[in-house]
Amino acid sequence: MDPSNSPGEFDYLFKLLLIGDSGVGKSSLLLSFTSDTFDDLSPTIGVDFKIKMLTLGGKRLKLAIWDTAGQERFRTLTSSYYRGAQGIILVYDVTRRETFTNLSDVWAKEVDLYSTNQDCIKMLVGNKVDKESERVVTKKEGIAFAREYGCLFIECSAKTRVNVQQCFEELVLKILDTPSLLAEGSTGVRRNIFKQKPPTDASTSSCC
Repeated sequence: MDPSNSPGEFDYLFKLLLIGDSGVGKSSLLLSFTSDTFDDLSPTIGVDFKIKMLTLGGKRLKLAIWDTAGQERFRTLTSSYYRGAQGIILVYDVTRRETFTNLSDVWAKEVDLYSTNQDCIKMLVGNKVDKESERVVTKKEGIAFAREYGCLFIECSAKTRVNVQQCFEELVLKILDTPSLLAEGSTGVRRNIFKQKPPTDASTSSCC
């Protein structure tokens, strides 16, 4: 039975979005969280999408996690996927300085531009801590960025699975603590969340 067709199987449905430069490990993080495996994946084309069932705080949760392409040429395809997201995970590679710099130069601006939830919870993730000897972005810098932009912060490794589960769980727990996002997760977001492409009548069905 397809769980996506069984609304009674969960209490809340949350839409999460992974963003960041190409190659920072967004798809690997998602795979590590949803299937407990790790692969060096080729860059995402447009948007990938996975479902994860989770029980947290006594609530049965269904997470619809959207993995966006980091490459410039796909950027226009992904703007509509920000709509209705309760959580946004900004990922950088601790071994590549430009992926961290681009968070403020590119990605944080996109969140401001496209996010439709003013209470949306943001999580900053420094990935690839298994490559400690190649690190160029310090944990202190990550903490400072998170404080400036109002994000949660964690460092993890998709490869060794260090902090991967914790990353998603901390984000979801924060969403559960936010009444406006909780209300949305129990009702409105179920509309078109499982469709790969925005509906043709998106302009009329959008609430805002």
